[in-house]
Formats: sequence, C-alpha cells, structure tokens
Amino acid sequence: MHLIADIAIIPLGVGLSLSPYVAACERVLREGGLDPQLHANGTNVEGEWDEVMAAVRRCHEVLHEMGAPRVATNMRLGTRTDKKQSRNDKIASVRSKLDSRVASTLPERSKTS
Repeated sequence: MHLIADIAIIPLGVGLSLSPYVAACERVLREGGLDPQLHANGTNVEGEWDEVMAAVRRCHEVLHEMGAPRVATNMRLGTRTDKKQSRNDKIASVRSKLDSRVASTLPERSKTS
C-alpha cells in the first residue's frame, strides 16, 4: 500500500542540539530508498508501507546506537485507494487553488494584462 507520511523522530536525553540525529535519520531514509523532504518540524516521505515503517524502525535503531536513551516518533500517515497520489500532487493541487483565488481577486484590468 502506497503511503505519504509526515514523520518527526525525536531523540530524548541527548541535549539541546538535535541536528546530528536528524541528519542521521535523513541518511537512513535515503538508504531505505525513500526521498525524504525535510521541513522545519519533521520530514515527509512517501513509499510502500513496509518500506517506510522499516526505515522508521531503522532510525530508532541508529539513534539508540548514537547514544539516545529514548526515541519518540510522531507520525501522520495517509493512504488512498481511489487513486495514486504523490506529495507533489497534493501540493500542486493546493497551489493551483491559491493561484486561481489570487487571480479572481484582481481588478478586471489586471486579469487581462
């Protein structure tokens, strides 16, 4: 089953700077054949269910190997059965609606320019 996931993997008990752990997880996701898209509060990935879950498990293992005594993960998962949709498809759909909304609020003379 194809899955789009928003994942935040948080090592606990390692101090304030988490960027080395984030970088380690990004590498794990790439090594797992995924194309992670890092954002300010986590990472988006898409792929087959088992591949995504295996990569998340591997992230936990790697962070523990790095010395994190605890690791917590928050995930939002989305699946569809009516069509195959990528994260880029979802973003493009919203952007097109934003663009059409902006165009519909312009004065008449600007619409034809």
